[in-house]
Amino acid sequence: MSEEFIIEYCSPTLAGLKTGNMFSTKITKDTDINSEVRELNAVLRDKGLRVIPLRRSDERALIYVYRPDHLKKDLNDPKALSILKNKGYSLESPECCIVQLIKHLKCDDSFPHEIGLFLGYPPSDVASFMNNPRCGVRCSGCWKAYSDPKKAEDTFNRYRKCTRVYKEMNKKGRTLSQLTVMSR
Repeated sequence: MSEEFIIEYCSPTLAGLKTGNMFSTKITKDTDINSEVRELNAVLRDKGLRVIPLRRSDERALIYVYRPDHLKKDLNDPKALSILKNKGYSLESPECCIVQLIKHLKCDDSFPHEIGLFLGYPPSDVASFMNNPRCGVRCSGCWKAYSDPKKAEDTFNRYRKCTRVYKEMNKKGRTLSQLTVMSR
C-alpha cells in the first residue's frame, strides 16, 4: 500500500476530520498484508491512529484506518449503542466491537451496515439506512443522509476538499507522517 493510496482513501481520517476510513486493496502472491499493516501502524500510531485488516480473501483485503479516541466517542452515542446492541454487539469496549464487526464481516450472510458507525456516520442515518435504504434519502455522498442534508453536504464537501489538498501536498513532497494530524 503506497502512501498515495492511503492519502487517496483516508485523508479525512488522517486530518482528524473523520473517525475512520476503509479501503480495499489487492493482494498478490508477493503481498504480506500483515507486514504492510505493521509498517503503517509504526508511522501512524504516534499520531493516534490504528490500522487493521477487517477481512481478507485470496485476492483482496479490507483495511480499516481509524482514530480510537473518535471511535470511543462515536460508539458512546445512545443511538449508536442501541444499534450495536440490537445487532448483538457486547459493547464492552470499542476494540471488542471491532472484533465483533470482523466476525460479522466474515460470518454473516449479509453485509453489516452498522459499519457506518465505525466510520463516523451519523447514527440516525445509519439506522435509517438499515431500516429502509431507499426510503427518505435526502442526499448522498460518503453515506446516504436521511436527517440533515445541509450538514451532510457540508461534511461531504469538507472531506472532498481535504482529500484534494492532501493529494496536492503529497505530490509536493509531504509524507504520510507529515500530513497526519496528532490526536488531541
